[in-house]
Amino acid sequence: MATAAAPAAGKKETAVPSAPKPPEPKTPAPAQTPDAAQAPADAPKESGGIYAGPAVRKLARELGVALEWISGTGARGRIIKDDLQRFVKNRLGGGGAGASAPAAGAPPGGQSFTGVPDMDFSRFGEVEKVEIGKIQRITAANLQRSWQYIPHVAQFHEADVTDLEAFRAELKPEAENRKVKLTLLPFLLRACAQALQKYPQFNVSLHSSGEYLWQKKYIHIGVAVATDNGLVVPVIRDADKKSIWQLAAEVADLSVRARSRKLTKDEMEGACFTVSSLGAIGGTGYVAVINPPEVGILAVGKTDYKPVYRDGEFQPRQMLPLTLSYDHKAVNGVDGGMFITHLVKLLGDIRHLSL
Repeated sequence: MATAAAPAAGKKETAVPSAPKPPEPKTPAPAQTPDAAQAPADAPKESGGIYAGPAVRKLARELGVALEWISGTGARGRIIKDDLQRFVKNRLGGGGAGASAPAAGAPPGGQSFTGVPDMDFSRFGEVEKVEIGKIQRITAANLQRSWQYIPHVAQFHEADVTDLEAFRAELKPEAENRKVKLTLLPFLLRACAQALQKYPQFNVSLHSSGEYLWQKKYIHIGVAVATDNGLVVPVIRDADKKSIWQLAAEVADLSVRARSRKLTKDEMEGACFTVSSLGAIGGTGYVAVINPPEVGILAVGKTDYKPVYRDGEFQPRQMLPLTLSYDHKAVNGVDGGMFITHLVKLLGDIRHLSL
């Protein structure tokens, strides 16, 4: 287009005034359209080419969505909240009928799982291509979505479980009679259920609009189980209404069936909160990723002896590292601190945990 414009300009300078040419104002117009399409960065849509109200722009910023990715359905192409919510829902759900493809320049969510360009690793040495299992792929996608859309806050604490472990040792003969393996996990589930009762702000799920939440009147707790096929999370329903023995038996049953791939879909849905324990694997603590639509998850490390100053002297105590991760959109830091402090109190004094 530039080469055609130069001769025209030169011709205009030498033209005879008495022989007027047809008006030329319209000639630049066709040249601007392809230029704008080829280089949208020259005229950012976000500032002038997109019609959206302040509330929609604010919500888009909070969700991390650029408005140029969205086609508006309002008057004169105005983007309304429904358009934004529909876009987010389609992206979270992986698209589907009626889902519009992201425009050029959209994040790599639908095209690249890692966001990192692929490369030929065989240039550096021997490699093997290994297919990722279906469960592991689903888990990975869910975790990526959770980390992208949920502002995680982590609260760290330690529970003194010396008395609890002594009590659990006393119950070993009864556990053998019941043919139940009594680990620390049932006590953790019991304590989490009581903490959810006391602090119901952890027992919610946010609506996708961000305008309201669902307050749950039941307490179902998920238990992360590592299997050869990937991580699965079976759900203990009505954990607040079950005894330690009932919880122990149900955890054992679900764990066995999880590893043999015999869990049903219903048994892995409906959790209000999740407990993820590395148990005997070790580690001083870790941050677990929230399992949406839940707003909280408890990561449990390995119990270890530590010197604790009590009654004027250092004593060896069994300390359990805990990390509470929660969605800061739904839960405030003060609430998180009170929740995990109450949890530590319950685990530190077994009198608060009724069998």
